[in-house]
Amino acid sequence: MFTGIVEAVGKVLSIESRGGALHLAVELGKLAGGTKPGDSIAVAGPCLTVAGLSGQAAHFDAVAETVGRTTLGDWRAGREVNLERAVAAGARLGGHFVTGHVDGRARALAVRSAGGGAEMDFSIPAGCGKYVAEKGSVALDGVSLTVARLLSESSFRVALVPHTLGATTLGKLQPGDEVNFEADILARYAARLLGKDAPGGTLTEEKLREHGFA
Repeated sequence: MFTGIVEAVGKVLSIESRGGALHLAVELGKLAGGTKPGDSIAVAGPCLTVAGLSGQAAHFDAVAETVGRTTLGDWRAGREVNLERAVAAGARLGGHFVTGHVDGRARALAVRSAGGGAEMDFSIPAGCGKYVAEKGSVALDGVSLTVARLLSESSFRVALVPHTLGATTLGKLQPGDEVNFEADILARYAARLLGKDAPGGTLTEEKLREHGFA
């Protein structure tokens, strides 16, 4: 479990395709201290397991499912990535509950300066519109953000403060760039409980009676 509060920006040192999966080495910098094989690190959003360490570099394996849902397949050596280690029990939860299980790719539609920070508009990945709500939370490339405005059923806006622009990779985004999108897990469970993700659609009063809830 993560919070979406980025601890450091690392760099992809190498990336190798292995039959649909990927093996990558990422420079951790200050996060290398105390990191060990088996630890979970959110690397630009996806939760990856440390397979091995060499100096300040961590090695990860990403399976085909992860590659297919994320931007990892487009990565090249030299790419900067947001890094966050799994949150420790009892630590402050500064962002929101982030699992590192990416739902899809969101495309930057517009990027503009706003009061020292920035406003950015993004597309919503197919099937994820029901999880995006104004003033709700999303994670983009592993960064916890608040939805400033729902522009349509397929797009939304976020507002970034200067600190976020400087401490993450989001400050370098340009229109057309894609990021890893993760919906708020609470929104996902709410949709499931309301029946929006269930076969047969939204719960009705009749369905509630069938299950003894009305």
